[in-house]
Amino acid sequence: MTRHGADEQRREFAIPGRPDEHVTLAWAAVTDVGRRRHANEDSLIVQPPVFAVADGMGGHAAGDRASAAAVDRLQELADRGVVDRSVVAEALTLAAQDIDDLAEHLPLGAGTTVTGAVLDITADDSAFVVFNVGDSRVYSFQGNDLAQITHDHSVVQELVDAGIISADDAEGHPESNVVTRALGFREIPRPDYWRVPIRAGLRLLLCSDGLTKELPADRLRLHLAARLSAIETAGALVDAALAAGGRDNVTVIVIDVLEAPDGAERSAYNEGTTGARG
Repeated sequence: MTRHGADEQRREFAIPGRPDEHVTLAWAAVTDVGRRRHANEDSLIVQPPVFAVADGMGGHAAGDRASAAAVDRLQELADRGVVDRSVVAEALTLAAQDIDDLAEHLPLGAGTTVTGAVLDITADDSAFVVFNVGDSRVYSFQGNDLAQITHDHSVVQELVDAGIISADDAEGHPESNVVTRALGFREIPRPDYWRVPIRAGLRLLLCSDGLTKELPADRLRLHLAARLSAIETAGALVDAALAAGGRDNVTVIVIDVLEAPDGAERSAYNEGTTGARG
């Protein structure tokens, strides 16, 4: 398990061209090996402007190294002034190459899911650029509404999309762990992207599937709606996943927008990249 960055209770980010305005965030990350695994193959980064969770695959040694490769490449973007979709895509491509190199002599190969949010602050359109490859997820919570921003790249999600099985049946399906996109396994990375406008009161939840396979959406919403601090919320979500069975590694990042200037009303939208869904 690799971690970059530390929790923050409050940090201000200046808005270019607006010296009297800023965005204030708090964030926290918690990870646990779970009740049934012997190693934690998840990795994470909470180092602005990048926040991400990676869930490794290929056996504990290979999975750990694959997820570490993803966050190591994303860590190179930390503290950069401008990080947009193209820069994230380049980092993910380099991570996939690193994973393929380390897995060259591994019979089962190695790979990782990765999902995250990049802080993109501009004078006119401040937002989180959310990205995803695989079945780790990003949710938004605002007011009292929970919304899944990312779309799983998995066999069961394709079955749900096709109307063959219901969403309620997806988690218990025998192929629930089979992803259709990943970094590694000699695949060209095909991330999807969304922009989530920054609004005061917004919470983002980034997590590996060790959380979502144990807790349904209504349980996630209840924890986020309790309005505890980011570190308390992240810890409570991991504890709840462990209490529900903890069948996998569990990693959670919670990001709170404490302050932000008023902006034009816009909804989160998909940016229409290869494989993206509008």
